[in-house]
Amino acid sequence: MFIVEGDSAGGSCKQGRDRKFQAVLPLRGKILNVEKSRLHKVLSSQEIVTLITALGTSIGDEFNPDKLRYDRIIIMTDADVDGSHITCLLLTFFYRYMVKLIEDGHIYIAQPPLYKVKKGKQIWYVYKDEELFRKIKEIGKDGVQLQRYKGLGEMNPDQLWDTTLDPAHRTLKKVVIEDAVLADEMFTILMGDQVEPRRRFIQEHAKEVKNLDV
Repeated sequence: MFIVEGDSAGGSCKQGRDRKFQAVLPLRGKILNVEKSRLHKVLSSQEIVTLITALGTSIGDEFNPDKLRYDRIIIMTDADVDGSHITCLLLTFFYRYMVKLIEDGHIYIAQPPLYKVKKGKQIWYVYKDEELFRKIKEIGKDGVQLQRYKGLGEMNPDQLWDTTLDPAHRTLKKVVIEDAVLADEMFTILMGDQVEPRRRFIQEHAKEVKNLDV
């Protein structure tokens, strides 16, 4: 099951997937930050309830990983700040309420391409900035058409299948406990009640900020 953000990415994903074995769950906006929420508030979030229902495992005392309806839950968000935020929110949720799914290797993060490079009739999909620089150096700048994907919704269904949905060619990152712990710790720092750790984190990482929309 692919968890995607919004109807735009969801539409392309639904058209591009293989309906025989792939499901799509579009999220409408960011899910609740469970870092500071008790279970009753978590269950008042429609997006989280929809996610729990889709997975089939229930939650809390009734959580049963044997009832999981999908072997792989793949988080597929845009390669921007909002996409990273949504991924962290989802990882925090899984870590706090469904950690067994992480331990058993069911949670993944999709790695969609950042660029489409075209020269003549040849097309390459590029996943990192440094990879783009190497490709341009290899093929030369003349006649190159470059497209930067700002979101999954900018890909047509065929492109999404070829790069991100097709099991034979896609790249997935399996989420391990260390990933979820890091996401949880980050939210504790950034969204918690303690001001000093948040101030220290901002001071230490301010120079690392990318894709800042001002």
